[in-house]
Amino acid sequence: MNKFSRVFVIVLDSLGIGAMPDSSRFGDVGVDTLGHILEKMEVLNIPNLQKLGLLNLHSAGKMKGIADPVGRYMRLGEASNGKDTMTGHWEMMGIKTDKPFKTFTETGFPPELIHELEKRCNKKVIGNRSASGTQIIEELGEEEIATGSMIVYTSADSVLQICGNEETFDLDELYRCCQIAREITLKDEWRVGRVIARPYVGKKKGEFRRTSNRRDYALKPTNPTALNALKEAGLDVIGVGKINDIFSGEGITETFHSESSVHGMEQTIEICKRDFHGLCFVNLVDFDALWGHRRNVEGYGREIEKFDKNLGVLMQELREDDLLILTADHGNDPTYTGTDHTREYVPFLAYSKKMTKGGPMENEDTFAVIGATVAENFGVNMPQGTIGHSVLNKLMD
Repeated sequence: MNKFSRVFVIVLDSLGIGAMPDSSRFGDVGVDTLGHILEKMEVLNIPNLQKLGLLNLHSAGKMKGIADPVGRYMRLGEASNGKDTMTGHWEMMGIKTDKPFKTFTETGFPPELIHELEKRCNKKVIGNRSASGTQIIEELGEEEIATGSMIVYTSADSVLQICGNEETFDLDELYRCCQIAREITLKDEWRVGRVIARPYVGKKKGEFRRTSNRRDYALKPTNPTALNALKEAGLDVIGVGKINDIFSGEGITETFHSESSVHGMEQTIEICKRDFHGLCFVNLVDFDALWGHRRNVEGYGREIEKFDKNLGVLMQELREDDLLILTADHGNDPTYTGTDHTREYVPFLAYSKKMTKGGPMENEDTFAVIGATVAENFGVNMPQGTIGHSVLNKLMD
């Protein structure tokens, strides 16, 4: 018998809770996304996250845990060799990544790659360096519009990003060029985790603004995941936000594009009102994209507050036999140097109206307990070659 008929896994993209022991190997020392936000802002209006036990798990500043949280909580370490979105999400569903994706932070992309991209897209590449997306658009947007070139850039993450002005480049053309870039970067020596379309609008400096029509072209997972197993068993696997992109559609039965993290939660609340049987897997990217990478502490804190408000609505809508799991895929400490993700532990918060009590659980050393727990709940075997073990019975202790 299934313990829960529906499971909601919501990823607060980049909400890490402190440096992992090997964080210095990734260039991260003393990082703590949530802790440093709490220290800087001192107080956040997050009653529902407090109720679930987030501050019992990790507190800082003037905010502390509460006496009787209703959620079960623990800290998850990352077993994979990385700190990026794909590595984190893939691990949640059972894939351990030992060989990190290629990065081109120091040098930009090699001339051979750029030449092939220009030839196949019939456009000149400008940029080709590690940069903040908003900054490089501000710098090169006018040139891109005037010359018909395309802005290509990367970051400390394993990505190739192409910017295009929606009014002059055309979205379909931008997506076509990104698909070509994805094909080119399938070569092992150029193997980036994601190619990302970064459309923007505006005609001159000071007016440029990125839009919600971003599209990610990720590598296909290197192994079948819990999502594939659930789908093959006839269960619903609903992706919200960029989940479908992260898994290249593998194991997804229905997908919803979100315009923002607030919109993603609104979509999740509406899905919760529907009848389905299986998993609703949600990524809320604004924590990371709008605030973490831009090192905006206050913006990040306010985004957490916006999430908490909709979290309260979702918790009211949950049915008696629903399970809610909140987690993150890596850190992105907005108080740290640079603009890259940070190697951190992530929270695991679980709640169901069926639970008789909340409280701490024993910490785990892999995100993969999430996928394994969902699979066991529905009586589905994890695919061969995956990692992780279920904590389903511990949730109900």
